[in-house]
Amino acid sequence: MALLDIHQRTGYLFIGLTVAHIVLVSAQVTTRRGVPVLEAVAFGVFAEVQRAAAVAIGTIRSSWTGYIALQEVRRENERLRTELARLEVRLQRERAAAQRSRTLEGLLDLRSDAELPTIAAGVIAGGASPDFRTITVDKGTDAGVAADLAVIAPAGVVGRVITPTPRAAKVQLLIDRNAAAGALVERSRAQGVAVGTGGGVRLDYVSGTADVQVGDTVVTSGIDGIYPKGFVVGQIESVQRGQGEFSAIAVRPAVDFSSLEAVLIMLMPPTPTDEGAGPAAP
Repeated sequence: MALLDIHQRTGYLFIGLTVAHIVLVSAQVTTRRGVPVLEAVAFGVFAEVQRAAAVAIGTIRSSWTGYIALQEVRRENERLRTELARLEVRLQRERAAAQRSRTLEGLLDLRSDAELPTIAAGVIAGGASPDFRTITVDKGTDAGVAADLAVIAPAGVVGRVITPTPRAAKVQLLIDRNAAAGALVERSRAQGVAVGTGGGVRLDYVSGTADVQVGDTVVTSGIDGIYPKGFVVGQIESVQRGQGEFSAIAVRPAVDFSSLEAVLIMLMPPTPTDEGAGPAAP
């Protein structure tokens, strides 16, 4: 083992001396441009190291710059999304305010046309049953509201008050299955009764000889003592006749009951002298 170690050490020493000799020779030998070979080799090695380091640093710098730029773009996109959402909410609010303004303008016009005293009320709830159609309004007995008072909208008849409380009231819509109103065909003056069907209105008890046509406007007749004369109920959609009598007359309500927001409540029932009151039906 000792002999082997001596041989290994001798070999390492020989290699070291050889490398040192080559280095000394390289330091003395010059290239054609007068630069020592050792210096040229060392420069080449270090230049490659520097080039590799520069490429690595450039790649890292580009990646970092791209990451920073991407983060900035993400922040800008988030800011734009937030601003867009805010503007959409603002637009919806302004649209709702414009719609409320139009609704109130319509109520004011209707109130000025109606000769009976009225009070405006907002719709705060609707009935859930498809057969018994009602709404709740935000005016009650404290404001003079009583049972069996007529409720109208700019488009036409809404219904009647059935359950008033001090600060609210339940209104039975004209399309309720238990609702009815004296009515007549505006063009021919044919008399009948507008009856709710749960989703619409039909005109019953019309004389078989009456002149009734699709498209005719049906208005209140005032004979029921609840609804003043002349307010629009709706338009006739279909007419069925059997054996000289009308078997079914369907009426499309003038009021869109699914979008009611505000109504007018008549504060007193019509009297015989009031039966001519109310705006003329269009």
